[in-house]
Parts: sequence; structure tokens; C-alpha cells
Amino acid sequence: MTPSLARWFARSAAASVLVLAASACAPGSESEEVTETSASDVETDVSAMGDLTLTVWDQEVRGGQNEQIEALNEKFMQTYPNVTIERVSRSFEDLNKTLRLAITSNDAPDVVQANNGRSIMGAFVEAGQLRSLDGYSDVYGWEERFTEEIRALASYSDDGVTFGDGSLYGVPQTGELVGVWYSQSRLDDLGIEAPQTTAEFEDALAAAAEGGETPIQFGNKEGWPGIHDFGFVQNQFVPADQIRDLGFGVEGASWTSAENEQAAETIAGWAEQGYFTDGFNGLDYDPAWQAFAEGEGAFLVAGTWLLADLTDAMGDDLRFMLPPVGATGELAVTGGTGLPFAITASSEQADAAAAYLDFITSPEAMVGIGEAGNLPVYGAGSLPADGATADVLDAWATAGEQAAIVPYLDYATPDFYDLLTAQVQDLLAGSQPPDDFLATLEEEYTAFTSSGG
Repeated sequence: MTPSLARWFARSAAASVLVLAASACAPGSESEEVTETSASDVETDVSAMGDLTLTVWDQEVRGGQNEQIEALNEKFMQTYPNVTIERVSRSFEDLNKTLRLAITSNDAPDVVQANNGRSIMGAFVEAGQLRSLDGYSDVYGWEERFTEEIRALASYSDDGVTFGDGSLYGVPQTGELVGVWYSQSRLDDLGIEAPQTTAEFEDALAAAAEGGETPIQFGNKEGWPGIHDFGFVQNQFVPADQIRDLGFGVEGASWTSAENEQAAETIAGWAEQGYFTDGFNGLDYDPAWQAFAEGEGAFLVAGTWLLADLTDAMGDDLRFMLPPVGATGELAVTGGTGLPFAITASSEQADAAAAYLDFITSPEAMVGIGEAGNLPVYGAGSLPADGATADVLDAWATAGEQAAIVPYLDYATPDFYDLLTAQVQDLLAGSQPPDDFLATLEEEYTAFTSSGG
């Protein structure tokens, strides 16, 4: 863990956020010269740049996400009529699968959303395929706009090895937490109070099952939702500092600890008892949360990125809570920033692209992001809110104040996403016992950390 990240997780900060790191592929490993623009060379007068087109690849495809980016794109083009934004929007999975080819093609996009982790952003940096934003940060004042902690989440050394320190390669719009969504009326009908502890949560799951309700709505066909659900359980049994070490690939951390064994046994037991949706490993993520929105399931373990869509479907009945506090006696919650926007090294419109990044992450943009039902990466405390929106904003503040945010687990090594998704599927399917599950993770983890990364 780099010093800047260690300082972040050691202190209370309302802006505390962490990486959403997941990938299905990585670019080539041949290192190229780092592309950087010095502050003295930056042109900020977009109107004087002549007619141009900016190609932007994003994954802001869900309702509230799409609403805010479409509005900001339209406003940018109205402000600068000489600029046309050619938007390519893809789902999270499709973006990860296709971005490598896109960014290395002869017609690469100018702006891309790139996952923060080593296997995506780190590998692009290593290959010289992203432009350092340090010069633009100096000109646009991004050091004042984004805290050191947030900037660290998209910062790398020039060789792409060190995460959290070095040059800035991306800027995010949103923050996110993985917690528990529930319908107040559904819990009322089941006679269940919103659980605050692991024991209360397990009692609620049993009560939901006895009442004929699916306790946890869950679709894990893509694999990555299982990382969230396992992390949710792990947060209740494993001390937060141990999870952070595992997430950041700190040498000496272990997956085979007694606490991790308890977490793995607990979630495997939930699956065995039928607490998840029938056939969850064959069910896609979107149909699962949509079924929850339509009235199926007592709880949904998922991220705050669903706020706008769930609110549209459920209205005032929707509520959100942080994970229960378990054996550790402390709150821990998986969280991050939304995927940062970066500029490709091959962009011929880098100055215009930087102006676009500044525009979509401005204080004015944060207001629109909040109004669209999303969680702004900064300035959320000034937004008026009630219901589930107030729940999310309060959760964001609480997680920051208690320094409770822990990383997405697949961040640990460049190959951990593929391994962890498959292993969680097998664990929950009952095709491998918890000790084998953890031993497999331990083998990959120690091989990476002992080699120095």
C-alpha cells in the first residue's frame, strides 16, 4: 500500500472512496514512452480550436447514469458549438471486453472510462496508452477540486506498477458504496425490522424464507456480483485493515485466516439454506435487481449506482442501509469511485478532451449528477434529499467519518478478477468447500505479492 493510500484509510474523511476494480482483459505489456502535456502547453480556449469531434467511450448506461452524461454532453456542445461529441456507450462488461482493442486501434477514442485497477488502467499506463493529466490538473485546479485521496485512486507511476502515487491518469464523477437495498413495505409485511447486526440480518433472512420470500435477490451469471456479496459478508467477519491489505496486495496478508474461513463458511451456508435467488449463477445481474424492483426479494446487496433506477421503480418504499456490524464490532463497507474518465495517448484533441473532463466533473456537474439520482464524488452534503437518497448520502458520510471503506477484492492482483469471480461461483454452488476456495485464492495472492508485484 502506498503512503498516500495508507494515510487515507487510516483517517476519517467524508470523501473517503476506493477503487472499483474489475476487468476481463488487459492491454499489451510493451512499455512505451509516457505521454504528458505540460501546463505551459495547455490550450483552454475550446472555441478557438476549430471544428472537431471528440469520441467518448463510457459505461453510463443505466437510467440515472445515462441521464446525467447525456445532459452534460448536450450542454458541452451548446457551450462549444464547434465540438461534436461522438458517444459510444457500453455496459460495464462490454466496455471491459472491448476497450483494449479500441484503445490500441488506429481510430482510438479520445476519452475513455477505464477501471482504476492494475489490470486495466495500470496496464494502459504501462503500455503508454493513456495521457498523464498532471499538466491539465495544474491548469484546471483539479488538486483543489479532488482530494488527495480521490486523485490517488487514478494515479500511477510511469511504469504502471505503483498505484496511488505518481501521475494522475483519470478523474471520476461519482462515488459508490455496496450496501443493502430493501423495500420498507416488504419488510413490514414480513414483520422484519431493518437489521443492524449480523445476527439480526441472519434472523431476517430466516424470517423472509419462512414467509415465502426470497431472502436475498441475486444474479451472478457475470461473476462480478458475487464479489460484492462475498465482500459484504467478509466485511462482517474480517477486520477492515486486513481486508484493505488483501485488496491492495500487501505482502504477508492471508486469505486463509480464521476470519476469512468464517466469512466463506457463512456465505456458503446462506447459499445452502436457499437464502439466494434460485439459479443465481445462471441469472444475469440486471434481471435480478429489476426483479427486486418489481417486488421479489426481501433484500438486494448491491451498489449505490442503482439509486436512480430503483427509485424510479419503487419510489418512497425504497430504502438503503450500510452492511450490518458483525464479529469485528466495527463498520466496514466496500466502496469506490465510479470509473474515472481518462484521455488516450493517441488522441489528437487532448486539450479539448481535457476541457471536457473539466466540464463533466465541475461543481455545476455535481449538482446535475445528484439531481439525476447519482452520488456525486464531492459536494454531496449540500444536496437536498429524503428517502433512499438521504439514506445513501448519510451512508456515504458515515462511511467516511468512520474510515470504514474497504476495497473491492479483485483489485489485489492483475489476474484476481477472473480467479475470484469463478471461485465465488463455485463456492456458492457448493462445488468446492470453503477451505479449498480460500486456498486457491491464497496461492494466486502469495505468488503475486512475493514476487514484488
